[in-house]
Amino acid sequence: MTQQLDKLDRRILQELQSDGAITNLELAERIGLSPSPCARRVKQLEDAGIIKGQAILLNPSKLNLKLTALIQISMDRHTPDRFEAFERIVGGYPEVIECLLITGQSADYQLKVLVPDMEYYQEFLLNKITRIEGVSDVHSSFMLREVKNTTALPLNHLSKN
Repeated sequence: MTQQLDKLDRRILQELQSDGAITNLELAERIGLSPSPCARRVKQLEDAGIIKGQAILLNPSKLNLKLTALIQISMDRHTPDRFEAFERIVGGYPEVIECLLITGQSADYQLKVLVPDMEYYQEFLLNKITRIEGVSDVHSSFMLREVKNTTALPLNHLSKN
């Protein structure tokens, strides 16, 4: 890490992770700073690249996205061109909410896909994923229940200043 974070920085990050819509005034009150120094610290965290941006989290089930699939994909060749092409194509599919290049499995990639139902998933799998050049094997698993899902990063490993 290029920037040492003190206790106030860590508290700012924790508060922003739990409520990204918090105002600077509310944030300053929660961490015990006046608004101007609080805003400066947030700006420094942004400038350092520690805060990448802000996002609004949507409720998938309220948008009829009720099926989550984890797809493990094996590629026929392990070449940079093959991987770059695959990543470019799946990066353009809005249904793919996560794409990981993995090791320790028989698969090369794991995708997390969010779709309305099994019929949509079948169409997506057969008409998009399996048609990508180089895809040699596909295994799908489906989420039964979400036990934990967070966007908050753990901060407890940071030095205790």
